[in-house]
Amino acid sequence: MSTTNNFPDAAVQPQAARKSPKNLIIGCLAAVSLGLGGFLFYEKNKAGMALKEKEDKIAVVTVEKSSLQTSFDASLARLDSMSTVNTGLQSELTDKNQEIARVKSEIRTILNKKNATAAELSKAKELIASLNNKITGLEADIARLTGENQVLANDKMVLTQEKEKLNQDLEKTSTAKKELEKKVDIASTLNASNIVITPINVKNGGKEKVNNTAKRVDKLVIRFDVNNRIAEPGNTDVYVLVIGPDGKPMTTGTETFVTREDGEKTYTAKMPVAIETATKKNLEFAFAPGTSFQEGSYRVLIYQNGFLIGEGVQELKKGGLFS
Repeated sequence: MSTTNNFPDAAVQPQAARKSPKNLIIGCLAAVSLGLGGFLFYEKNKAGMALKEKEDKIAVVTVEKSSLQTSFDASLARLDSMSTVNTGLQSELTDKNQEIARVKSEIRTILNKKNATAAELSKAKELIASLNNKITGLEADIARLTGENQVLANDKMVLTQEKEKLNQDLEKTSTAKKELEKKVDIASTLNASNIVITPINVKNGGKEKVNNTAKRVDKLVIRFDVNNRIAEPGNTDVYVLVIGPDGKPMTTGTETFVTREDGEKTYTAKMPVAIETATKKNLEFAFAPGTSFQEGSYRVLIYQNGFLIGEGVQELKKGGLFS
């Protein structure tokens, strides 16, 4: 029984022995496959991590560059807000403006690079911080200069107002002075009084006789007094104008004088007078027209300082047959 029972076991063992190398090979291949897969997975995972790390770095650089650009734009906006500074202030801030322009150019050069390095961006960050400090200083200088200019403007306005007031006061004073001078000028004009017009007939031998007959009159002798209580001592001219019966001036020349109301007039005689304050002066002159006197009224107008200061009339009558 026992012998019979051992035969099957002997048959099984050789068969198992024949199968084990194959299984070993398969197991080895499976192990290699698993190892290779693990290695490939590891390498792929490593490459993915490296790529992600690179992408992360690029993202960080991009964000940093964008942040720097935003900060730089804000700095430029601050500068633009100061563009309305007047020329006077700009001239005082020239050096600082030149330095700011240099820093701006350097920052732009870095930010315009497509592949700016972290070191370059770090430098740009430092430059922007420096730029902001310079802008802050510039703003302070502008505020100070603007304040000083405002003070100067206020002082100028006050001085302008004071000057205007002085000019107004001066104008009032000048006007008052002119009015006073005009009043004094008018008040100092001479007065003519005691006007006497005498028609004279000159006889043979030079004897003179008063005669009112026109054809007998050879000359008119005009006498009058001039005086003024406030006139300053000095020299002046008195003008006498004789108007004939026909209403025309009787003059011996074309010289004129100026009146205050009627403009220029010709005159019959000009008589110089030495004025003495409050002293009466007697004037006299003889007028002969060079032709015969006509009958009618002869008016004598006396002027001084442009004003008519006196007048008189003398009537010459028509003579009879035996006059």
